Formats: sequence, structure tokens, C-alpha cells
Amino acid sequence: MEKPNYTQDYDKLLRSLYRAVIFLSSFLVALALGVMYYGLAGASSAARPSTPVVATSQPQRPAGPVESSDERVEDGIHLATGLRAAEGFEVVRANCTGCHSGKLIAQNRATRDGWQEMIRWMQRTQGLWQLGENEAAILNYLAANYAPEEIGRRANLDVEAIEWYILEE
Repeated sequence: MEKPNYTQDYDKLLRSLYRAVIFLSSFLVALALGVMYYGLAGASSAARPSTPVVATSQPQRPAGPVESSDERVEDGIHLATGLRAAEGFEVVRANCTGCHSGKLIAQNRATRDGWQEMIRWMQRTQGLWQLGENEAAILNYLAANYAPEEIGRRANLDVEAIEWYILEE
């Protein structure tokens, strides 16, 4: 009686198992890429409002107990967005915070030209619409409230320019 060859059966089983693992891995990678593509492409088009908001000349109401907690202003800062409540705030809020947080604006500092270049970059690469008459109000607000600040500490020493000497005892 002939003995069965278990090593050949084992090798066949192992090869079919490897094929199944490779097929499942390929499927999962393709699925993950599809989800990432849909998430990135769908999020950028869904975040854009269909029409830009036009600036109005209505005065801002002072913060009071009637307003919701999202609309409160404390120490000149609008709590929901983190932006300074000043002239042009509503236009910036309407045109900018639909796509990104107001805190992203508040952490940056730039001159009027720097802010304009950031807007142009967003229009070129991020799908920002033409701001039209709102652009001047937005730039005025950003330049007035988020301009570069003076540095409060001295600059680092230029180590190469220092004349070093050895102390004698």
C-alpha cells in the first residue's frame, strides 16, 4: 500500500491560501483608495456654497443674554469662530468659515498683500470663488485684525560674528 504524499497536499493548500490572501488584500487596498478618493473629492465640492454672500451695512448687535452661546462675543472675540468681532467680521465669517475654521485665520498673520496672495492661492488651488465686491472688505478686516505683530524678544545672536577668546587664569 502506497503512502499518501502529505507535503504535496500541504503545498497546494498553502498556495491556494496565499492566493486568497493576496486577492483579499488587493480588494481591500482598492476599496480603501476608492473611499479616500470619494472622501477627498466629495468633501471639497460639498463644502462650497453655491452663491457668495454680499456685504451688508447692518450694524452688529452687542452681545447680550438673548443671544445663543454660539453668537456671544467676549473681549472682542466671537466665541464660535475665534475671530475678532470688528468691521467686516460678518463678511469674513460668511465667505471664509464655510470652508475652514476661523481659528485657521486667527493663527495666521500677514500684510494686506500677504492676505491677498493667500486668497489668490485658494482661488487657484482650492476652488475658492471670485469674491467680487466682498474682497476689499475681507482684505481690510484681515489686514486690520491679523497683521504681523512686532516681535517681543530680541533676535538670536549671530554666533559666527562673535569674537571668541579664551580666559586666562
